[in-house]
Amino acid sequence: MRQVLLINDVQATFEPPEWLVDGVRAFSARLLTLATLTLHDEARTPFQRQAGWHPARSDESLHEADRVFVKHGYGLPAEALDYLRELAPERVLVCGVGADSGLLAAGFALFDAGLTPTLVTDLSIGSWLDRSGQTGHALWVQHLRHVTTRAEVLAGSQEPAPSAPR
Repeated sequence: MRQVLLINDVQATFEPPEWLVDGVRAFSARLLTLATLTLHDEARTPFQRQAGWHPARSDESLHEADRVFVKHGYGLPAEALDYLRELAPERVLVCGVGADSGLLAAGFALFDAGLTPTLVTDLSIGSWLDRSGQTGHALWVQHLRHVTTRAEVLAGSQEPAPSAPR
């Protein structure tokens, strides 16, 4: 199965636990990987004005990725969606931080783009409100249906990852 990994916001700003960072690092070494990195730009997304907090203005992913896309809010950048459409995977594996926020927003954007988002539940945590991610996982199943685990992906991955377009 042609699949691509999308890692959402595994960066210092969101204080991911070490087990998540280690798991994402190991998993991303086996797949073509895209990552998002949320940076603050109040002129683009009013985090401070509306939410009373904001991500860092400068940060970096805590893992390797073939491509990193900067975003300034919850959704996926248009460039990331264009890149994923060009890759044409059978599914986009989604993991990282914000199962009840950023991951869900990414899932909806992927769905709306005609792609098949699949949440990797054992590499996903929620926001600070529900760090377990259970609320986000339940919403994902209700709205987007497809979930998996690292073990299930690795057990079924006999094909090489799709090549990245130049």
